[in-house]
Parts: sequence; structure tokens; C-alpha cells
Amino acid sequence: MTVDCAAAGAAGNAEKPPAFDSAAFIANLPNLPGVYRMLSAAGDVLYVGKARDLKKRVSSYFQKTALSPRIVMMLSQTANVEITVTGSESEALILENNLIKSLAPRYNILFRDDKSYPYLMVSGGDFPRLGFHRGALEKSSRYFGPFPHSGAVRESIQLLQRVFRLRTCEDSVFNNRSRPCLLHQIRRCSAPCVGLIDRAAYAEDVSNARLFLEGRSDELIKALSERMRQAADALAFEQAAMLRDQIQSLSRMAQRQHADVGTDQDADVIAVASDHGLVCVNLVMIRGGRHLGDRSLFAQNAKDQPPGEILQAFIAQHYLERLVPPVIVTAQGSDAGEVERFLGEYAGHRIHVVVRPTGDRRAWFEMAEKNARQALKQRLSEQSTQEVRLGALRESLGLPDVTSRIECFDVSHTAGEATVASCVVYDRFDMRHAEYRRYNIGEVTPGDDFAAMKQVLSRRYSRVAGGEGVVPDLILIDGGKGQVSTAAGVLAELGLNDVALAGVAKGPERKPGLEELWIAGRAGPIHLAPDHAGLHLIQQIRDEAHRFAITGHRARRAKTRVTSTLEGIGGIGAKRRRELLARFGGLKGVMGASIEDLAQVAGISRRLAEKIYRELHAA
Repeated sequence: MTVDCAAAGAAGNAEKPPAFDSAAFIANLPNLPGVYRMLSAAGDVLYVGKARDLKKRVSSYFQKTALSPRIVMMLSQTANVEITVTGSESEALILENNLIKSLAPRYNILFRDDKSYPYLMVSGGDFPRLGFHRGALEKSSRYFGPFPHSGAVRESIQLLQRVFRLRTCEDSVFNNRSRPCLLHQIRRCSAPCVGLIDRAAYAEDVSNARLFLEGRSDELIKALSERMRQAADALAFEQAAMLRDQIQSLSRMAQRQHADVGTDQDADVIAVASDHGLVCVNLVMIRGGRHLGDRSLFAQNAKDQPPGEILQAFIAQHYLERLVPPVIVTAQGSDAGEVERFLGEYAGHRIHVVVRPTGDRRAWFEMAEKNARQALKQRLSEQSTQEVRLGALRESLGLPDVTSRIECFDVSHTAGEATVASCVVYDRFDMRHAEYRRYNIGEVTPGDDFAAMKQVLSRRYSRVAGGEGVVPDLILIDGGKGQVSTAAGVLAELGLNDVALAGVAKGPERKPGLEELWIAGRAGPIHLAPDHAGLHLIQQIRDEAHRFAITGHRARRAKTRVTSTLEGIGGIGAKRRRELLARFGGLKGVMGASIEDLAQVAGISRRLAEKIYRELHAA
């Protein structure tokens, strides 16, 4: 149920909106959980919040006198409030964070993370595989994590391969192998693909791997020791030796874990540091008694905010759609009871929030604090350098002092094949990876960079001209005078000819530091000194646009070549092409298959298999 309470009050003159009648609004509020949204006179969302009791929470804004300057400013701009009643506080938590993510209200503390956190996955099925996973979690698989970075996941996978020899290959490869792979030869896989281990024995290895990932190393080592004794008594010395090696590897790892964190458990440790208006939250992850690493995130709209409010905003936003560990270690300043209540309801299990850590937990927290301060120090140093670079660029190109957002375009292709254009965004002294975009270019003459640039700019800025998106302060083009002239024509057609436009050409000798800058409306190029701070910023942004474009081009070219190679063979339609690629795990597998292997695929006769083999190996 959504309620929209229009602003009420005495009507003033035509230019002044009516005052918000908070008393009349609060009187009709229910004592139910839900989400409230503070709106400006123009209808913009100023703030989104959740409440266990909407009436008590919203009324507190208008009845308290000792409010922070930020809240006072927000209330002075509030002309309307909307509420949405939910079935529970956990539903309110989900809705609140979805709205914060989509609306980015100016008074909410925001944490933006460019990438989802990786997980270690154990799939379902008779012979589960270990895998690296990002994105939505599926019910058919078991997930461990999240991990702070991909390296920690891959390290764990390698460890489990050494000890338990579980498979990591994709199902398409696993289902079509006729002999063991290299991983079996180096004792990293037990080769269930060709029946060298039965289902029961493999399931036991999977179960043991799960015990290890859950931090139950002592229990696992005890069980393996008993199995080793039984194998030795039965004179199965080869099996006993294998179990002995597993026990030794696990024991060494367990000793290292206890030296790192002192205990086996899952916990997240969260610390906050602030300086010069910047706020950093450091998250240390402990899983199964293993210190997996940490990640630092920087908050927006958090200047001068109390640590408790920052922590609560981070916890609410971070754990949405993620697995929540049973223990969260932080410091005083957060309402532990409230966090335990709404997070426990959302996660479906009890959450213990430690706000006065002692012993090992205190050591973890001090480590997180140190990480946060170091990340803050590094960010301030980088921001200072970026401020100098941006200031130098403004001065050299005669740009306004408010110039902040720069968008840069590049086009990549190979002799006109698989043309891809990139757009990267620089704003607020940093590259904004979440706002990067790639554009597949079509319906232009292959190799016509001018037409490709015209197409990508038209597609990018036609929406901006229509009111969608953000107008940049400066547009950079990887190219010279001709490219800039083409870009200026597109922007003029769209009514954006007041946006600053510059081209970056490599210069006669095509060496870094000798670039020519072509400015729209100027007859000749500008040359900046090789050590000019503004040129360094241009090079940074241009190189990032080039990297992003060529990565997309290579992926598109590879996909096109795989498809076109099989399309060129008579008798191979879309269905048979899919069957071949799925059976052999890609074009490389198809090319490595024998005629007998090809003939085993549904819909492929012996005669057609010979034709496929002959044409793929014609070179």
C-alpha cells in the first residue's frame, strides 16, 4: 500500500509553495513497518528511510529540536512525504535499499561498489564442481563467501583441488570427455568424468570440502584420521597414504588459520575512518576461520555524519542480496540491537553484533581501522593529484572552474571487422567504471571511423538531449581535426553545441607526450609539454577509453569468428551449430574432435562429420 500525502497548509503567493503540514500528515500515519520518502517541491526524492513504526519514526523528524544541520536543511526543502507500508521490517529494508540504489537521494549516505562480490560455488548434481561465481545465487548450488576479491576465491579453489581433488571443468566439458585431463595427471582432480572415482567416494570428498569451507577443520581432521587408521588396518596402504597427505595439508592450513585469526568462525569486521570530508569503510572478511582479505569503500553524502549512522547505512546496503555471517564486529556508535533485529529477520538466522570487541576480535577491529585509515590516506593523495591535473587541464583549455565530468570516446576494429566504440566517464576526480558503456557499430562502411564516431555520439547524446542522463562538461574524442569536426556536427544537431569538445591525436611521431589537442572552433592544435599535469589526465582517460574499446572489440571479433567458421560449412544450421559447440565446449574443442567424435553428435551423420572435419582442417 502506497500513500501520497500532498503538502497542505495556507496558500501563499503564487511563487512560494505551500508549507508542509506535518501535524496533519503524522496524524494519519499507521503504526506499521514501511518506507518513507521525503520529496522536494519539484517532486525530487530527498531522502529514503525505513521504519519499524512509520508513525513514530516520521514524527521524530518534526518533534525533535536537537536536529543535525543536515536534517534541518532536508526538512526545510521537504514539501511532501510518501510512505509505503510493508509486511515486515525486513521487507522495508529491501525496498529502502532498492529505492536508494535507483534514486540516489541527495541526503542518503550512499555506498557504490562497481563489482559484485565473488563467491566459491559448489554446484549440484551427482559430481559437483568447484567454481568461481559472481551475480545472483541459484538454489541448485551451494555458495561460500562472499570473498573480498577474485584472488581469494581462486586461492581457495586451488587449495581444495590439492586436498580433495574436486573437478573444476564446465559441465559441457565434463559430459564429453573420453580420457582424463591434465589436472588428473598432476593429482588435482580424481577424474569422475571417466569413472575413475565412484559417486559415493566423490560425494564424501565434496562433503569434506564443505566441512573445511565451513571452518570445521578439527572435526574433519579427526574423521580423516579415523579413516586412515581403518585403511591401514585393512592393509589398504595406498588409500591410507592419500588420507595421510590430506591430513597433513589440512593441519598446516589449520595452524596458519589459527595463527591469523585465533578461531574457526565466520565474521565480518567493519571500521570507519574520516578525514577532510571523505569517509572510508573497511570490511575485513573472516570465513571458516580464514582471513580472506579486506575491501575499502568510500561513502557519498556522509560528510560530518556520526559513525553510527554511516555504519548502519553501510550494513543495510551491503548485505542486501548477500549472505550475512553470524557475527559482525564493529565499534561503539551503532545501535547493535536494531541492526541485529532487522538484519536477523532479513537473513533468517540470528546475528550477533559486537560493538565492544575484546581479545582476537579487538585485534581484527584494529586491523580494519588501520586498513581504513591507510585507504583514506591513499585516496586523499590520489585526489590531490587529480585535483592538480584537472585544474591544469581547465587552465590550458580555457574551461570553466566547475568542469568536472569528462566523457571520452574511442573506436576499435580490425580492418573494419567487429567495430566497437567505447565511452568512459571521469567525474569527481576518479574514473566511474559503473557508467562505462560499449556500443556495437553497424550499418557503416567497414573501417569508416568518422561514420562510426558519428553513430556512437548520436546514440549516446540523443537520449541526453531528450532529458535522460547527464550532460558532460567536456567530451574527448580519440582523433584529430576530422573527428572533432564530425563530433561537433552531431552535437550541433542535438542542440548540445555548448558542451566543450576536444580531440586527442597522437601527433606526427605518434609518441606519448607529443599529442595534439584539437579544440572545436579553433583552427590549429594545442601542444602541451610532456610533463604537463593536464596532458597526463588526458592520457589517463584516453588510454582507459582505448583499453575498454579494444577489450570489447576482441570479444566481439572472437564471437563472430566462432560463428562464421561453422556457418561457412554447408549443412550446418543454427541448431547443429549449437549442438556442436555445447558438446565440445567451443570451437577449439570442435576442431580437436575426430570424425568419429563428430558423428556422435545428434543430427551429424558420418558423411557430414567427414565434411566438417575436412573444411575445418582445410588450411
